[in-house]
Amino acid sequence: MIFGILKPYPSPLISGRGIDLDFPLLAGCLALLGLGLVMITSASSEVAAVQSGNPLYHMFRHLVYVALGLGAGVLTILVPIATWQRMGFMMLIGAFGLLVMVLVPGIGREVNGSMRWIGFSFFNVQPSEIAKVFVVIYLAGYLVRRQTEVRESWMGFFKPFIVLLPMAGLLLMEPDFGATVVMMGAAAAMLFLGGVGLFRFSLMVVLAVISVVVLVQAQPYRMARLITFTDPWSDQFGSGYQLTQALIAFGRGEWLGVGLGNSVQKQFYLPEAHTDFVFSVLAEELGVIGSLLTIALFVFITVRALYIGLWAEKAKQFFAAYMAFGLSFLWIGQFLINIGVNVGLLPTKGLTLPFLSYGGSSLVICCACVGLLLRIEWESRTHLGSEEHEFNESDFAEETSHGR
Repeated sequence: MIFGILKPYPSPLISGRGIDLDFPLLAGCLALLGLGLVMITSASSEVAAVQSGNPLYHMFRHLVYVALGLGAGVLTILVPIATWQRMGFMMLIGAFGLLVMVLVPGIGREVNGSMRWIGFSFFNVQPSEIAKVFVVIYLAGYLVRRQTEVRESWMGFFKPFIVLLPMAGLLLMEPDFGATVVMMGAAAAMLFLGGVGLFRFSLMVVLAVISVVVLVQAQPYRMARLITFTDPWSDQFGSGYQLTQALIAFGRGEWLGVGLGNSVQKQFYLPEAHTDFVFSVLAEELGVIGSLLTIALFVFITVRALYIGLWAEKAKQFFAAYMAFGLSFLWIGQFLINIGVNVGLLPTKGLTLPFLSYGGSSLVICCACVGLLLRIEWESRTHLGSEEHEFNESDFAEETSHGR
């Protein structure tokens, strides 16, 4: 039924030229998906064997998430970017609705002291993952509609925060400090690329730093994490336990690692070994070389995504460009925070590593973002991203060279 609705709209998958995708980005993301499946299988085997009696329990569940994610990616490829632009305000309302729902007792599900999930029998949905993408889509539309106002007036600069600050407040109520930082960081980057003056942007950065300091001091557990982060060995078996175990994993890995599946830290020493700290297990088993190659893959797909935004901007498809930039910065923020936490450069924060960590919501949303980026690249390359243009099959009679 869905394919029938979308049939009138050409796409990289159903045009007369066959599959016409940005294969470098697709290959990089699929490589990370494959690596994530391998590492989750390895990192979760001991925990799964004890908790469920099946060492492959988490692997099978992750395969289901991968299938759902690939399906979400295909669907987003089929939808024209103009459709996402028209739905921006509805998505913003939906994001607020989800973030309110997760705080309602009986609907939201509490895990490790945080109300971040809405439970649906066999799986949980994390609204913050969806809300971050919806905010990017809405803000991209705002930057197109109010471009002159954003660049020339204080009011155009402050208006987005009428939306962003209440949403940040809802995230902090869960609490989800990491998602708040990533969302606000991506929004700030989008505003800067949208033309906000350097003085106003600098003021925003100063206010953001002050806000982070206040928020950290407002909660004792955040202060404890910050203090522990500076010297985790001072409380090795207390608040610094998770970070010290992660650092031990890095130390054991040395240059070439102890070998796939041979991690000792995953055997109940390192908490959350297959979720937030999967990169530590990867470093232990694959060593410095494997870690650097994984980081290189992350750098490649984020730089490629930024280039897709640049190509869309050159094609004068500004909504698509801002959306690509926003999605790129969501990935960059999560990469930097998760890996920074794993190596001890940042205080411990519960934030998944895109494509690699175990978690259905994060994986499905990451795949959907890949689909959006592939669609943006195709529309900018074929110059068929205009909302007013009427498409038919004759528009795709000849193959367009990729040239990228």
